[in-house]
Amino acid sequence: MRLGKLKFLVFGLLLLTMVLSCSKDYLEVEPKGTLLEDNYYKNENEAYSGLVAVYDQLGKESRGFENMVTMMNAGSDDHYAGGGGPTDGAGIHAFSNYTISPATIPASFWNDYYQGVFRANVLLSKLPDIPMDDTKKARFAAEAKALRGYFYFQLVRMFGNIPLITEPLLASEIYNVEQTTPEAVYTQIEQDLMEAKAVLPNTIDIATEGGRLSKGAVQALLGKVYLYDGKNAQAAAELAEVNGTPGETSKYGYRLLDNFADLWKFGNIFNTESILEVSHTNQSNADWGFWGAGDDEGNTINIMVGPRSYTRPEGSTAPDYAAGWSFNIFTQKFYDVIKTDPRLDATVANLGALREAGEIDYLDGDQDTGYYLKKFMPHNSDATTGGGAKELNYQQHVYIIRLADTYLLEAEALGGSGARAQALLDAVRGRVGLAPVPVSLDAIMKERRLELAGEGHRWFDLVRTGKAAEALADRGFTAGKNEVLPIPLKERENTLIDQNPNY
Repeated sequence: MRLGKLKFLVFGLLLLTMVLSCSKDYLEVEPKGTLLEDNYYKNENEAYSGLVAVYDQLGKESRGFENMVTMMNAGSDDHYAGGGGPTDGAGIHAFSNYTISPATIPASFWNDYYQGVFRANVLLSKLPDIPMDDTKKARFAAEAKALRGYFYFQLVRMFGNIPLITEPLLASEIYNVEQTTPEAVYTQIEQDLMEAKAVLPNTIDIATEGGRLSKGAVQALLGKVYLYDGKNAQAAAELAEVNGTPGETSKYGYRLLDNFADLWKFGNIFNTESILEVSHTNQSNADWGFWGAGDDEGNTINIMVGPRSYTRPEGSTAPDYAAGWSFNIFTQKFYDVIKTDPRLDATVANLGALREAGEIDYLDGDQDTGYYLKKFMPHNSDATTGGGAKELNYQQHVYIIRLADTYLLEAEALGGSGARAQALLDAVRGRVGLAPVPVSLDAIMKERRLELAGEGHRWFDLVRTGKAAEALADRGFTAGKNEVLPIPLKERENTLIDQNPNY
């Protein structure tokens, strides 16, 4: 949800120098020939550009090799890291086999989100003095607070005890920042989201503002945050407003798509099931020289999950996939769970079977099972025709939150019991033609695993429900340690930040 069409209005603007990072190297870069914080934010246009810079950090979900979806998939029981071999991406493999350490955790999972926090803090500090319409100013502030809340939600879920920073800092102050408790971080997140919810419009005009936050999107995020914070009653109340009557259109215009497979159609963006969405474009003409540095705007998941050296013999009727890097291969264990489910064909590309039938050929990736993540599979027909590297400019949008997710979150918040929880579960299953099953927390978790497979939710679900140690025992997951990630080694240099326990 990187502001869709709005993103292009300020494309190429260099705002990175206004942002402070937790990295010492980043802090000591001397800006030359760029826009500085002190001489920026003079008018509404510059405030809007600053807001777009905050939104841009949502791209962490699916942009660059170190993106959230493929990383979190790799740590779950449903996927192997994959790739060309066990050394193809030290961080993603170390997370997948639970040898992850302060030296191997990619630092971007920490500092990219803090970069978003700092951008939001700068904008919020400047907005009061910018001469612009008060209504627009309030909306900009609400969006910045909601985005800051989202960035902190990602950070606290991954790292636990983190610094809580709500105002711009001088470079020298970074080294004196201390961590706070997760409880305090959640309190700040909830405050930010509540304040944003009170200001933002119920809906937005997709044609002109596709990708901007609405009240519905913020309320969905707030409900999810409450659930992670153990506030089930508040979570259920927020999510009930987002969801409306199960299976019908909510007051915010959200509705389950009739066809599950349509969720993954290349052009089906900002649809009625989408609540929070990352948009991708080929307009940056991303190339290898700056890929993953924040200036690229393509969807990297696509090329990462594609099969290596994929080919089709003449006359084959197999899909015309583009060759990729074979990350996030599904495990046999997951395939055995989904193999009789109606969502199988939209979720899993069984390339092993196609190869055995002589329809295709490809090179095995690491721990290859033949089961590939079809939701994000790259198609040659979707490849860019513009500049840059074809592999880096796929444009498929990615859901951060969609309606089936919030249905199941609300059912969980309701304790997995009662008529409404049953109706929510039934709606998700009914969309794919499945008969009702008695609602329970176990039934909801199973449904989340099948419905949201490959979308980066499974690891968080396992940790949140206390089931990670059992589900990931064969990977080396250690209870009391691996529920959070290690803080990157570099982020602790000359600072007051303590490492997470047992790392």
